[in-house]
Amino acid sequence: MATDKKKFIDGLNKALEWEYAAAIQYVQHAAAITGAQYDSIAKELVIHSNEEMAHAVLVANIICDIGGVPTIDVEKREVSKDSKKMLEQDLAGEELAITIYKGLIKMAEELGEYGIRRVLEDILMQEEEHRRDLMSSLGK
Repeated sequence: MATDKKKFIDGLNKALEWEYAAAIQYVQHAAAITGAQYDSIAKELVIHSNEEMAHAVLVANIICDIGGVPTIDVEKREVSKDSKKMLEQDLAGEELAITIYKGLIKMAEELGEYGIRRVLEDILMQEEEHRRDLMSSLGK
């Protein structure tokens, strides 16, 4: 059981690294994106950034609650000078987040951490909403 809990904390910390990275990347992309067709999504990217930081706070608190130490490491960020490419980078990040949270939800369930599972499901729902926003902006 201890190994499973450690693996869960490690997974949560990896999610936390990606949340930090997503928040930073969204801020940069919102500021750097150009083109009239991207005006509305630029505003949405700022909202996404704030939501990613809120996810980071939730995940960090979960880690502490179960006896871990939240990481301060940040995963890689993607940059581009091309506005469409920026959105594609953001979309790839959301796809990864969705995969990560689905795995963490399964682990929480296996560990009997039903309250944590519920918090992770709420985060997942928001990540799926971000994916829909980005797909819509990209015409997908």
